[in-house]
Amino acid sequence: MSENLSIDPSALFVKTITGSVEFQIDCLTKRVLILTRHLKKHSKDYSSQRGLWKILGKRKRLLQFLYNSNINSYKNLITQLGIRGPIKF
Repeated sequence: MSENLSIDPSALFVKTITGSVEFQIDCLTKRVLILTRHLKKHSKDYSSQRGLWKILGKRKRLLQFLYNSNINSYKNLITQLGIRGPIKF
């Protein structure tokens, strides 16, 4: 399972503020990737599906907050994580 995950060691030192919105979105995105890979193997695991939906909802609310408060940080984060399609601002 850990062979597909790659953690950038430099990112661990840059993001020392664990309460920031950007860090929380990054952590939630990593959890989403892990759960989607799990659900590809176990498609009838409805408890994990519900957990994934809750994580996606929380990430969506945090992204909306970041968009309303700091749009430049929002743009940088979504391009870095690659979680949205092409954005036209």
